[in-house]
Amino acid sequence: MGGFKVENSLTITDNRTGKTIIVPVEHNAIPATAFKNLRKDKPETEQGDRQEDEVEGGIRVYDPGFMNTAVLQSRITFIDGERGILRHRGYPIEQLAEKSCFLETAYLLLYGELPSRSQFDLFRTEVLHHTFVHRDLAEIVGSFRHDAHPMAILTSSFAALGAYAPEANPSLAGQKVYTSGTAASLQLMDKQIFRLIGKSITLAAMAYRMRSGRQFVNPPTGMDYAESFLYMMDHLGEPNYRPHPVVAKALDTLFLLHADHEMNASCAAVLQVGSTLVDPYSAVSAGCAALYGPLHGGANEAVIRMLLRIGSPENVPAFIEKVKRKEEVLSGMGHRIYKTHDPRSKVIRKLADEVFAVTGEDPLLKTALALRDAALADDYFIKRRLAPNVDFYSGLIYRALGIPTDFFPVLFAVPRVVGWLAHWRQLMLQKGGVRIWRPRQVYVGEGERTYEGIEGREEKGKGVKGAEPAKVAHPTSTRVFLARQSKL
Repeated sequence: MGGFKVENSLTITDNRTGKTIIVPVEHNAIPATAFKNLRKDKPETEQGDRQEDEVEGGIRVYDPGFMNTAVLQSRITFIDGERGILRHRGYPIEQLAEKSCFLETAYLLLYGELPSRSQFDLFRTEVLHHTFVHRDLAEIVGSFRHDAHPMAILTSSFAALGAYAPEANPSLAGQKVYTSGTAASLQLMDKQIFRLIGKSITLAAMAYRMRSGRQFVNPPTGMDYAESFLYMMDHLGEPNYRPHPVVAKALDTLFLLHADHEMNASCAAVLQVGSTLVDPYSAVSAGCAALYGPLHGGANEAVIRMLLRIGSPENVPAFIEKVKRKEEVLSGMGHRIYKTHDPRSKVIRKLADEVFAVTGEDPLLKTALALRDAALADDYFIKRRLAPNVDFYSGLIYRALGIPTDFFPVLFAVPRVVGWLAHWRQLMLQKGGVRIWRPRQVYVGEGERTYEGIEGREEKGKGVKGAEPAKVAHPTSTRVFLARQSKL
């Protein structure tokens, strides 16, 4: 962190050795590597040290689940969870949702400033120009079962895209193709960004149409980003078909609200994989896989399933009690970062009314509002600061549009591609180059042991949950095969 004033530092004393170090504080953060200076000469058994503790290498910072670990410095998104603030490059999310559009906000996230008219026109043209995919992608997507989860299809499709751009693969084109900072490098980088943002709506629409066995639809001309996506999802050959403008605007705003959320699980996955200097298609595929999980991108899907289980407003009190007894999980309320309110949820609540005015109100809305009101008035949830988050209402809008529940995470992944790429681009261009992300661990397993032959070993772990392989039920043909193998 360079030179620093003593008053902008921490003084830390190691009571084991009496050694004192001064650690600089910059942007209210300290370098974790400073603790490597707190080392002991050798393990001391009387103090409980083991060889595996590696005390000679200095103190390690133990932070399960990254509860308070910053992995990089960023200029992209700021979140203050205590005050319910979300800003992209300094602009409040509420202002962007009201005045901007998804592609303009995407430009802001990627390049740091809102674009001029000519800059925006160039960016928009490039993104929409790259919505077409190679015809082989239709065969790849079409090879999935009709009931495959759309996120499985999308994750695989992003990875497959990389095979069609060998010049964009550092393993083939040279590991510095994105980090050299030359004009050619920047051009190559931005071309892949245009491709990924443009093709994400096409691949997502293809995954959607797989469900009903419909033919894939080529991207339209003369339509904006969200409008093009809806066209590819819903067009059935009608002449002059165009998605409803209210629905298109609502989806564009939802995309804007989901575009980035700083160092969340999927963004960290993209950067972890990207730090190996793999191609951006593989990195985005990794982010998509991380977003697949119900604790992340699948949360809005979980909200709808929860509301369906509740059924009607009169069943809310009983459900609330089950949550308190930990018999049920309350989805869509509370957030890992936000401790008061999620600023995106207020925008989405207003957006929901605009969509319902066109589609009709979702019957689950009354149940959702009853659940929200009950939770916000209950001390159990107040003390835990559980307020509606972005997932609480977004699923209701998607459901009103007739979108299948398991497609909800895809509608999260498509806009989040922009945020992932903004952080990936920042990583590739950071000063000092890219260093592979290699987290440390605290090893608490067995010390050194001597190998024993299988005939002389004791049977260990018998009956202990998780300490031996689980027995799996097999169909008859498989059981016969395994029995034969055991006799060989």
